[in-house]
Amino acid sequence: MFDRKTKISALLAAAALSLLPVFTGCRVGPKYTPPAPPAITAPNYKESTVNFQDAEGWKVASPQDAMIRDKWWEIFNEPELNALEEQVEVNNQNIKQSFENFMAARTQIAQARSQYWPTVTTSPSWQRSKTSQNTANSNLANPGRTSSEWAFPLAVAWEPDLWGKIRSQVHEAQYGAQVSAADLQSERLSVQSSLAQFYFEIRGQDALQSILDDTVAADKKALEFTQIQYDSGVGDRISVVEAKTALESAQSAAINVGVARSQYEHAIATLIGKPATDFSIPIKPLLRQAPAIPVGVPSQLLERRPDVAAAERTLAEANATIGIGYGAFFPSVSLGAQGGFESSTLKHAFDWPSRFWSIGPSVSETIFNGGLYKAQLHQYTATYNADLAAYRQTVLTAFQQVEDYLAAVRLYSQQSGRQQEAVKDAQEFLDLEMGRYQTGVDPYIDVVTAQTTLLTDRQALATEQIEEMTASVQLIAALGGGWDRSQLPTPAQVSEKASKADYKLQR
Repeated sequence: MFDRKTKISALLAAAALSLLPVFTGCRVGPKYTPPAPPAITAPNYKESTVNFQDAEGWKVASPQDAMIRDKWWEIFNEPELNALEEQVEVNNQNIKQSFENFMAARTQIAQARSQYWPTVTTSPSWQRSKTSQNTANSNLANPGRTSSEWAFPLAVAWEPDLWGKIRSQVHEAQYGAQVSAADLQSERLSVQSSLAQFYFEIRGQDALQSILDDTVAADKKALEFTQIQYDSGVGDRISVVEAKTALESAQSAAINVGVARSQYEHAIATLIGKPATDFSIPIKPLLRQAPAIPVGVPSQLLERRPDVAAAERTLAEANATIGIGYGAFFPSVSLGAQGGFESSTLKHAFDWPSRFWSIGPSVSETIFNGGLYKAQLHQYTATYNADLAAYRQTVLTAFQQVEDYLAAVRLYSQQSGRQQEAVKDAQEFLDLEMGRYQTGVDPYIDVVTAQTTLLTDRQALATEQIEEMTASVQLIAALGGGWDRSQLPTPAQVSEKASKADYKLQR
């Protein structure tokens, strides 16, 4: 008996599926066309060539190196930074969160695609009942009769995608998953660049610490000298006070440097997924010029920025939503079939005479809903237009950021070159002034002035070189960090079935 039931179900499902090609040839809604990017006529970025002849220390990479590689941080040739960056992908919780959001977005595709297929349901039941002996219904033949009923129904329902509404929903989910994939890359790039900036900030703070430690040591010697001069009756008390004041100011500044360094160190610990309590970075003063950054040409930028890719895919997603809105105006056709076995005894439940079935289509159409569908379509259209503006704004911001950081790296490079000369001159000024003081020509206040000038210039140089290194990291991030559009998964790739391990509950 089960064979006959199975055969009926199979015939009903086959009949429904055989109509699929008939009912899925039409699709309503606008066809998506990617927006045209702004016309880029300049062969190079403006800030990569402005005042190039006057930019001492500033250089751009040669044309053959015009693309940043995936592990872009290796351009800085810092093994410790490389090791830290490798831990980001594995341990950073923000990246993990973005990845799970991407996996969740992929499930939306499977949910949308499930509507292509019939829904098969069953609801087996057993019921035991007894009629009343005191019923007022005189037509009842056997009052007080007890009976049983066994039912094994099977229902098949299918709504063919006549107007492409389901296809639009699938496309919407696919584009949404692509947006999530691009967002994942943006988050990854953001974390990587933040780590590199914090690393160079720490190395800069170490350099500042070294400068202040040198200053403290020099001020201690100066204080000892002035104290000896005073004790021997050659010097005066004011020189001792001035030397002591200079020392204490330098000691205070040296302590203050530790605040920023600790905060950057704690931030790096968080980025690599470690408790700040268990993490530390060894002290290593590092001040140097930024390496040449391969910037490529402006026409490549839109293919290299994940945020631009996300904005464009968001636009495609909004266009698919408009298709869904158009589909709501058309009638829905449902094909349904129901069959099974029903009997008062389990023994005869699957006998052929116990069978029952019904089949038939239905059509539903909203005649009036107060303009709801029209209003929703206007909403979807406005959302698309807003997303188009957001895409264009993202593109403009991308070019702005590249030009901003190109200018920053170039100008910081020039500034630090000039500042190095200022440090040399300040050191010579201090040496000369110390000699004049020791020979009794000038008062010690002039030495303090020279010391302050040298310290200020050395601190300024360290700060400028920190800013140059962090600006170079920001420039790489603005250029896309080695990513390009070819790495964005296609609609087919995001639609592939993921493994069970990908959706394993984490503890």
